[in-house]
Amino acid sequence: MPELTEDVTYRHEDWYGEELADRHFVGCEFFQVDLTEAVSRGAVFTGCTFGNVQFNASRHVDSAFTRCVFKRCNFFEAEFTGCKLVGSTFAQCDMRPLRVEGGDWSFVALPGADLRGVHLTDVRMREADLSGANLTGATVTGVDLSGAQLHQVRLGGADLRRSDLTALDPTTVERAGAIVDAEQALLITQALGFRIG
Repeated sequence: MPELTEDVTYRHEDWYGEELADRHFVGCEFFQVDLTEAVSRGAVFTGCTFGNVQFNASRHVDSAFTRCVFKRCNFFEAEFTGCKLVGSTFAQCDMRPLRVEGGDWSFVALPGADLRGVHLTDVRMREADLSGANLTGATVTGVDLSGAQLHQVRLGGADLRRSDLTALDPTTVERAGAIVDAEQALLITQALGFRIG
């Protein structure tokens, strides 16, 4: 059984390079905690708050951050592999460069986030709020964006191949130079009201 920690507040702690394996935090608060180069494997954070936390170069594998709030956190070169972040919210966070492979980020709120050049691969992001986000030059391949809020998202030069773009209104986004596959191109053409003859 994972070690359970509930309703604890951590302030100004140095967890540099910490190994977080099979820990379960519920309703905990982390303020100005340094998690630079920390590694989490199978860790679970439920309903936790992170304020001014450094996630720089941290690695997270098969961990969960569900219904968490991240405010003014730094994710410089952080990596999430097979992680679950369902229902979490990001505000005023430095998200780049960030790499996410696999996992479930459905219902995540990233409105207006600066996601230029990030790598999102094979991630489930159903009904995620990406309205106004800047994904210029990002790699967004094999991502399930069904039901996502994509109004005024900036996709210039982004690689969108294999992603579910059924929620995308091409008239409300910046899209110059974005890369799509043939199937997506057909969908976008139909969304613009064209008929394929």
